[in-house]
Amino acid sequence: MLEDLKALQRDLTALIEPVVESLGYELVWLQLAGGDGEQILRLYIDHADGIGLGDCERVSREVSALMDVEDPISGHYTLEVSSPGLDRPLVKPQHFDAFVGWEIKLRLVDSIEGRKRFRGQLMARDDETIEMTVDGELHRFALRDIDTARLVPEE
Repeated sequence: MLEDLKALQRDLTALIEPVVESLGYELVWLQLAGGDGEQILRLYIDHADGIGLGDCERVSREVSALMDVEDPISGHYTLEVSSPGLDRPLVKPQHFDAFVGWEIKLRLVDSIEGRKRFRGQLMARDDETIEMTVDGELHRFALRDIDTARLVPEE
């Protein structure tokens, strides 16, 4: 079931991302949540000049039209379009590159020595891993092992 959801999210990203990019925005993350009949399709978009309500409305109109034609989700769903926020998700490799030196928190798919959650300073990224300093120690995590990663908002 989880693999089916991940496959659907990949398919939806492949369908929606070109439309979002053609409007001049980046699709930061696509999330499909909920169960049958009450699903929520959330799109997090970004732009160098920031995101306002008008940007979200514009993307929502275009993606809604696409979804009406393609009909890739069975049952009823709600489309939400938003900015990534202060605790923006780090999803793509270039997101990690852009925030080297920032504090991040991440959750791993599987635990390492009984631990799944880490918080620390992002130090570097290569093709397959990130490095971060956690509690004064340098750790390496494979990108494929990261379930979620987010910026920690500055106080």
